[in-house]
Amino acid sequence: MRNAFFLAVAAIGFTATAAQAQDTTTTSSNGTSFRGIRIEANAGGDRFQSQGVHNDKFGYGGTVGFDGQIGQRIVIGAEGSYWRANDWNENCSGVTGGGAVCHKSFDEYGAAVRAGVLATPQLLIFAKGGYVNNEQRKRFDAPAGQTSYYNHFNTDGYQVGGGVEYSLTGEQTRMPLYVNAQYVYSQYSDHTARQRVMAGVGLRFK
Repeated sequence: MRNAFFLAVAAIGFTATAAQAQDTTTTSSNGTSFRGIRIEANAGGDRFQSQGVHNDKFGYGGTVGFDGQIGQRIVIGAEGSYWRANDWNENCSGVTGGGAVCHKSFDEYGAAVRAGVLATPQLLIFAKGGYVNNEQRKRFDAPAGQTSYYNHFNTDGYQVGGGVEYSLTGEQTRMPLYVNAQYVYSQYSDHTARQRVMAGVGLRFK
């Protein structure tokens, strides 16, 4: 649901305020660029799981977030994300007596908090967790003599994940460029799930 994205924006604003307050007392001296507002594009593998089966497709999306630094090595922030499989993702399975049930996943919106440790001033190792909402459709294509059904709805849940992020440019660069790789697992309240293995490229604005 899009409300998740707006909740994330509010969380990003709160985190930004806290990080700015932190910067007035502690300024990094290690040359890292892992601070400030960031936007990134994501792409990779999408696995939608439902009805005891799964389907793998290519997916893509984007993320907007804010990171602040605590001390010399800890990075913490909030983010809002959007994700979709290319041409959506759907699982279909046969039903005893004939017909088929098809479960389709559309857009996913997320809001998460992530925290990490700087292995070096350029390399961040992070974990994250938060809320997700996914638009779905469940359809039963009935054989002759039976009744079909169609149900279109939104389901929410949680996400957990982690990865690594590498800064390609230094702290003094006006818009530092970075790349990352991460795994994210989403569990929805209707007993469906999604796994993503994706790469990202982004810009950070201070």
